[in-house]
Amino acid sequence: MANRQKQPVRVETIVTYEKAKDILEKINSTSFTVLKDAVIAAAIRYARIRTDWRLKSIEERKEANTARTFAHNALIDSCNILSRNMLKAGEDIQWRKMLGDDRKEIGDFACFLHCILGVQAR
Repeated sequence: MANRQKQPVRVETIVTYEKAKDILEKINSTSFTVLKDAVIAAAIRYARIRTDWRLKSIEERKEANTARTFAHNALIDSCNILSRNMLKAGEDIQWRKMLGDDRKEIGDFACFLHCILGVQAR
């Protein structure tokens, strides 16, 4: 048998710009303004860190890894806290189901959210 190199598996992104806009619209419909703002702030913080990550050297990444993971966990926690409160209040939490539980997808959502808000601010 010939020695074959493994091709990287391409995973199609589930979160798209349009889906992120839909999720944001659903998040914005909540009466929990403080918790909504916490989700948005955590998403923006994580998206900035992720962008900076791309520009860091390997050594800088090692130094920043704990802070990046902490920010990612804070984003996920803020999404969960908002959705639990919305559910208890009888509000629609379809956005949280759409977002899913995959860490990379949640991170992608944060980046799209950052983009959406940046474009809306023009």
